[in-house]
Amino acid sequence: MVEEVKKVLDMIRPALQADGGDVEFVEMTEDGVVRVKLQGACGSCPMATVTLKNGIEKTLKEKVPGVKEVVRV
Repeated sequence: MVEEVKKVLDMIRPALQADGGDVEFVEMTEDGVVRVKLQGACGSCPMATVTLKNGIEKTLKEKVPGVKEVVRV
């Protein structure tokens, strides 16, 4: 499942990079929580929570069964 998560993050990454940001996979817990680190412009953007929940989390939940939540570390 971790490899699937990483593949989806690679699909999302170009959109984040276009705005000067990026996302780094940190870990996935046994209960389906994906931990990521937002980098670059995404790390300090006031809209980072919206990007995390409405973009990254929504896409991961749709494409990778078993993902329950995405949190920022």
